[in-house]
Amino acid sequence: MELRLDSRTTQEAIAQAAELLEHRRLVLVFGDRLTLSALAIAEPIKPSLVGAATTEDEGLELVLRTQPDLLICSSDLETGYGPVLLKRVKAELPTCQLLIVLERETKALVREALDAFADGVIFKSSLGTGRGDLIGALHTLADGGVYYPAEIRRLAAAAPQPDLPPLVEELTQRELDVAAAVARGLKSNAIADLLGISLETVKTHVGNAMDKLGARDRTQMAVTALLYGLIDPLD
Repeated sequence: MELRLDSRTTQEAIAQAAELLEHRRLVLVFGDRLTLSALAIAEPIKPSLVGAATTEDEGLELVLRTQPDLLICSSDLETGYGPVLLKRVKAELPTCQLLIVLERETKALVREALDAFADGVIFKSSLGTGRGDLIGALHTLADGGVYYPAEIRRLAAAAPQPDLPPLVEELTQRELDVAAAVARGLKSNAIADLLGISLETVKTHVGNAMDKLGARDRTQMAVTALLYGLIDPLD
């Protein structure tokens, strides 16, 4: 595949990335040093980058020292593991948004990324293909949503998870509708328009769904609903 760096599509993607990362503090952790170096010197990323590393422990130390609001990491690292790094960052700095790039397109790896409550999950194979997953993820995360493309959602909900405890209380259909919309990356205003209900009603349904699923935020709610198979991943 020829990558036309001067194409209109590529230039638009570069401009969008620069706008979405403006005023953000970013840490990159990738096991592949070539990929890490290429991202670190990329024009849209360089102004926002406060640190880069190749291992799990170095990545956590960087996050704790620089206090970024966005971490982008790969699933495979030189030492350690991307999903484990996400869990450690979530425990130490819950305000940091987490975007993981998966090296393999398997249900097991998607499950690990969602178990770590990644705010965004994309496949490495989608980068540079024009599908727009990276730009889509940056845009949705900047708006405070979660980014799980259809294939990620499909793999996450491909079959019931046998190790999950039974639900304490079933969700109502409206709560399920709202959880599905959150999993698609929609914000409360968009959900209200989609379902024809008020913004306050959306917030009530979100709060109820979070309580019933034992989730502390919208990301955990969406992930838990997917892993329990409660929502249609392609809806």
